[in-house]
Amino acid sequence: MKLNPLGRTGLFVSELCLGTMTFGGGDDGMWGKIGRLQQGDAERIVGNAIDAGINFIDTADVYAGGRSEEITGQALKNLKVARESVVVATKVFGETAATPNARGATRSHIVAGLKESLRRLQLDHVDLYQIHGFDPATPIEETVRALDTMVEHGHVRHVGVSNWAAWQIMKALGISERLGLARFQSLQAYYTIAGRDLERELIPMLQSEGVGLMVWSPLAGGLLSGKYGRDQQADAGSRRTSFDFPPVDKERAFDCIDAMREIAAARGASVAQIALAWLLHQPAVTSVIIGVKKPEQLADNIGATAIGLDAGELARLGDVSRLAPEYPGWMFDRQGEVRRKQIAASRRPGAAA
Repeated sequence: MKLNPLGRTGLFVSELCLGTMTFGGGDDGMWGKIGRLQQGDAERIVGNAIDAGINFIDTADVYAGGRSEEITGQALKNLKVARESVVVATKVFGETAATPNARGATRSHIVAGLKESLRRLQLDHVDLYQIHGFDPATPIEETVRALDTMVEHGHVRHVGVSNWAAWQIMKALGISERLGLARFQSLQAYYTIAGRDLERELIPMLQSEGVGLMVWSPLAGGLLSGKYGRDQQADAGSRRTSFDFPPVDKERAFDCIDAMREIAAARGASVAQIALAWLLHQPAVTSVIIGVKKPEQLADNIGATAIGLDAGELARLGDVSRLAPEYPGWMFDRQGEVRRKQIAASRRPGAAA
């Protein structure tokens, strides 16, 4: 299992991160559709992941109404996992009570949310605390200052964000630099071979500013698992049949699946492994979050780390999934062509320094 630095920190995290969204769901509601793993089954998943070299676990206060955090914390305790050997990430933002201020990225909700998350996780600190979404009602400076206070108090080691736009993250980074506050070290975002939208603005920004990328839903809610195709529907009970999320251009996705099936068949791999392997080959990706319901799914996902796609395979997958040109990107390509050639020429072997 490869380890990558998280943003501009000295913290190294595994290239696969165990997501716990499948922990704790009940018989009905959204969380039940995503996953219903209770303590024993979830603990088995956590133990197998750690044994395979995964040192990174991601959860959130809203997953199954907090039950996911409780199960995760108890699993780490029952398995006697040394605190320094695991990187624990959680998130705050969503509604945790039916009151006006029990939501958002306000100072009050961040402070209260972290206290409850630590209680449920049975920890005295989390390694990565993330704002789960953008709050249009709260000034970004208030959010950044509140997170910095949590770092200063020792309850949080690093801070990150999820589902923000590039301009929002840049504004937060500017505030952090101006005021000397803890900066966002990671973005948790949706990214798949069938959904490459963040390559337009977010990935260039992340690479420019040294912010890590954690990928959520790398199989597009199971659509890229190999269970689906143009003329193939998954079994009843599969996640996409009851919870059709995230939104995906199905025709585009099926084109990708067709190409991945051929590569998977030639390699003796699964379609899911090829989809994950493609992400692991993308230079901006720090860690890919995998959420599973069964140990065999976990084992299959982990197998993706051993797949080295060759240049031809990457080119084919890149072609079938390529984004349509969009302004101002197509103007960058046109106007920057001569300068890119100058850069390339200056880096050729033997070129003047």
